[in-house]
Amino acid sequence: MTHVLNPQCVLVTGGAGYIGSHACKALAAEGYTPIAFDNMVYGHRDAVRWGPLEEGDILDRSRLDQVIAAYRPAAVMHFAAYAYVGESVADPRRYYRNNVAGTLSLLESVVDHDIERFVFSSSCATYGVPVAIPIPESHDQHPITPYGRSKRIIEQMLEDFGAAYGLRSTSLRYFNAAGADADGLIGEDHDPETHLIPLALDAAAGRRSEITVFGDDYDTPDGTCIRDYVHVSDLAGAHMLALRALESGSASAAYNLGTGAGYSVREVVQMVREVTGRHLRETTGSRRAGDPPRLISDASRIRRELGWSPRFPDLRTMVETAWNWHRARFGDLLEDSGC
Repeated sequence: MTHVLNPQCVLVTGGAGYIGSHACKALAAEGYTPIAFDNMVYGHRDAVRWGPLEEGDILDRSRLDQVIAAYRPAAVMHFAAYAYVGESVADPRRYYRNNVAGTLSLLESVVDHDIERFVFSSSCATYGVPVAIPIPESHDQHPITPYGRSKRIIEQMLEDFGAAYGLRSTSLRYFNAAGADADGLIGEDHDPETHLIPLALDAAAGRRSEITVFGDDYDTPDGTCIRDYVHVSDLAGAHMLALRALESGSASAAYNLGTGAGYSVREVVQMVREVTGRHLRETTGSRRAGDPPRLISDASRIRRELGWSPRFPDLRTMVETAWNWHRARFGDLLEDSGC
C-alpha cells in the first residue's frame, strides 16, 4: 500500500529538547507543521510551542506507527538521542539500545510509511581524535566513545537504508552547539548540565560555586581544550537547508556544522565574565576521558553546496543569547546572587 504523505508536516524526534525545539521553530517559520515526538526524559513541555507534542519513545514501534499514520509526515528530523559522552563510557548498553536500536525502530517505521527524506543529528564525535585540523568530512571516522560510535553506526545504517529502500538522508555532524533563541523563547536547559557555556553562566549567576576546567596541560596555547562553537539557531537553519535540498531531489550527504573558529575553555570562561560582568571562580580538574585537544570544523562543503551561512558566528553573540535566556529562565534567582 502506498501512503499519501503531507509535504508540510515534519516529524521531529526529540522535538522538546534543546536543538530539536529550535528546529521546530525554524520549521514553523517556513510554513511547516513540526510534530514533536519526545519521551520527555530530557525534554521540556514549555519548549514545544510551534506544533503538537506527541509523547512516545522511538523504541516503541507501535507508538511511532500510530503517530506517523495520524500526521503522515513527508520527512523526519531525528534528534532523539542520549548524548552524555562520559555516561556512554560508563553505561554503553543504554546508548546502543536508545540511540542505535531506537533509530532502527524509527527507520523501520519511516520506510514502512514510504517516507523518503530524513535529516539526522550526527556529531563530530564520529571522527574520534583528529589527525587533521580543521576536520573535513573526508577525515577517517574512528570514534573513541560509545556515544560517538552510536552516531557513526546510525550514519552507516542510513547508507544501507538508502541503498536498499531508497531513503535519502542528510547527516549533520555538529561541533559544539551553543547559544539560545534570539527571541528568548527557548534555550539550553539540561539536567544534568555538562556543557561549558551554561555551566559557566550558572557559576556567574551564583547558581553554582565555580566552574571546573578539565585539564590545563593539553598541547594548546593556554593548555585547555579548543572547540568550535556553532549557534543553535544556525544549526536549525542548516536543518532547513538540508530538508529543502532533499525535497529538491538531492542525493544523500553528510556535512560538518561549525564556524571553523576554535576557542579554548579559558577563552570561553573569560567571554562569560565579559558578557555577564560578573566574577567567575575557576578551578582545575583532571582531564576527562575522550577529550581531544582540538576539534575545529572545515564546514566549507555545506557553505558551498547548500549555501549555509551562520547568522551568529561569533562567540560573544552565542554567550549573549545564552545569558539572555539564562536570565529569563532564572531571573528571580539572579537578582540577589551577590555576584
